[in-house]
Amino acid sequence: MKQTQQRPLVFDIRHFALDDGPGIRTTVFFKGCPLSCVWCHNPESVDTGPQLSFDPRDCVLCGQCVDLCPRDAVTLSLHRHIDYAKCDGCFQCVEECPSQAIRLIGHYFSPTELADLILGDHVFYQTSGGGVTFSGGEPTLDLDFLGEVATDLKRRDVHIALQTCGLFNFDRFKRKLLTLVDLVYFDLKLMSPVAHRKYTGTSNEQILRNFQTLLQEPGLVLVPTIPLVPGITATRENLEQTAEFLRDSGCDRFQLRPYNPGGRKKRTAVGQNTPPDGADHPLPEDELAKIRDMFRSVLGRQPLEVVDSTPFTPRRNLLSDRRTL
Repeated sequence: MKQTQQRPLVFDIRHFALDDGPGIRTTVFFKGCPLSCVWCHNPESVDTGPQLSFDPRDCVLCGQCVDLCPRDAVTLSLHRHIDYAKCDGCFQCVEECPSQAIRLIGHYFSPTELADLILGDHVFYQTSGGGVTFSGGEPTLDLDFLGEVATDLKRRDVHIALQTCGLFNFDRFKRKLLTLVDLVYFDLKLMSPVAHRKYTGTSNEQILRNFQTLLQEPGLVLVPTIPLVPGITATRENLEQTAEFLRDSGCDRFQLRPYNPGGRKKRTAVGQNTPPDGADHPLPEDELAKIRDMFRSVLGRQPLEVVDSTPFTPRRNLLSDRRTL
């Protein structure tokens, strides 16, 4: 039976996370992203629909998937186990795989189901100053859904953080979600419009405008996050332009995010080709130190370098003031 096409889909839920904001957190990863960054750490999150993932290390060569597949899309070749072009999404192979070498990426939860699941960790939020972090993919693709979940969580005073690429309709974001969010991690990848389109597939005009608008929002903690991809975002020109953009916008904090090359292996698992432009290693520590010093120098006045455990005071609960459509 094919997966129901309800949206949005969640591809991972990480409980007891310590690296997605202050305190102990539950991080929810949504599928779907308007960008297609060549260095993406979660390439399985870009497509909005369900996907198959195959890990040959877990395969026991039982052959059940081969016998079940109605499209002859599966073979016992460990090099290319699944022909993704033939797969029609029936996912019978997932249900019968005894070792879970073949997995389904993308599951639907109703807003109430997801909120209840998150609230199961509520005691840890209370004792640690943590909360929930919505990530992806790009969680703002489904603002109606996310706003409904966030409303339920705010009734229990849960701290809400959002990790975003910044490409969203600001008016809808303001109506549906803005007053419910305490902390926003906002990616600033590339300043050059040409380079941004080359490496992410989209313009950065609306992204930069959304960042500057969010900076004016009272009580919201906005953290610009700068991915350090060797040879792409981590160039002297781009990093200096990014620091100058923050300074000129009046932002006094930043977070540097070292590149994680793990996404390259994930691409193979979901049948994607590895882009030739993708880096395969993070920057060395001495380079990170130089970049950190440069940001501090450009921003001036002792800017705050945000780390994942940096505590922030939650916003006043604005639930009663929230405007809806």
